[in-house]
Amino acid sequence: MVSIKDVAAQAGVSVATVSRVLNSHPSVSPDARGRVLAAVDALGYRPNAVARSLRTDQTRTLGLVISDVLNPYFTELARFVEEEARAHGYSVIIGNADERPELQDHHVRTLLDRRIDGLLVSPADGGTPLMLDVARSGTPMVLVDRWIPGLDVPVVRADGRDAIRDLVAHLHGLGHRRLAIIAGPAATTTGNERVEAFREALSAHGLALPDAYIGQGDFQADSGRRATEGFLALPEPPEVVFAADNLMALGALDAIRARGLRVPRDIGLAAFDDIPWFVHTDPPVTAIAQPTGELGRAAVRALVDLIEGRSPRSVTLPARLVVRSSCGEHASNRRSNL
Repeated sequence: MVSIKDVAAQAGVSVATVSRVLNSHPSVSPDARGRVLAAVDALGYRPNAVARSLRTDQTRTLGLVISDVLNPYFTELARFVEEEARAHGYSVIIGNADERPELQDHHVRTLLDRRIDGLLVSPADGGTPLMLDVARSGTPMVLVDRWIPGLDVPVVRADGRDAIRDLVAHLHGLGHRRLAIIAGPAATTTGNERVEAFREALSAHGLALPDAYIGQGDFQADSGRRATEGFLALPEPPEVVFAADNLMALGALDAIRARGLRVPRDIGLAAFDDIPWFVHTDPPVTAIAQPTGELGRAAVRALVDLIEGRSPRSVTLPARLVVRSSCGEHASNRRSNL
């Protein structure tokens, strides 16, 4: 077994210097840090994480509980969280809540039992008793994408209100007047916020949002399919369906195609949460994009600040509208050129 003394001898530094490098201490010179890391690689040294955590009361591990690992938005978010955490010298353990509060709590308990240094959570609901207890206990915790009203912890999220206003203005400009939404769970802050932003944007154009044009979803594909089937069965179906996340948009697309209808010829479709393969669907989907990479990186930086005793502020970044061709954009362009 290669020991820390072997690394020190190879690098020509003290054991204390090697320890500081391995623990990302800022007091080491770049030259010494480079020699230590080169020695670590050359000797294949792997520090004993358990022993180190007992000495320092730190595991250099963060916990991340995401709402749904099948949702490409959260998968991408996890990737950026892991990259930023690694840059700060941390590893990440990920738990998938599958949009279920009880499963979220299971992962949170498990991560705390493993003595993680801090916790990143995208809440599956408005706040379970366990989540409230964790916040009050002083455990370093940052909420990502969603938040829990009344909970005094940093939140890193995107604000989609302006982008939703842009979307409604875009649809109105294309001549659409009957606009429906597939909403997320009412127990989540993002579910409520997107419906209210959509309603306000419609009102600004003199349009109403009838109850029949609000489909209740759960941020998963099956609910998008069921809500769209309900819209299509109405005596006067909507001209465009806006799904409040990407998985519900895919469910909506399945329902439209199952009826033998075409997007956008028969009905338009737009989505919140842009994903890379929306550009490859037929037609490419008009969507609202969140700055996923910036959110993941900012969340880790805020959590590291908490762990190191600083007081980070919440971060809110703007989402943006990405116009493609699923709402009749190309047909509108052809008409305007006649």
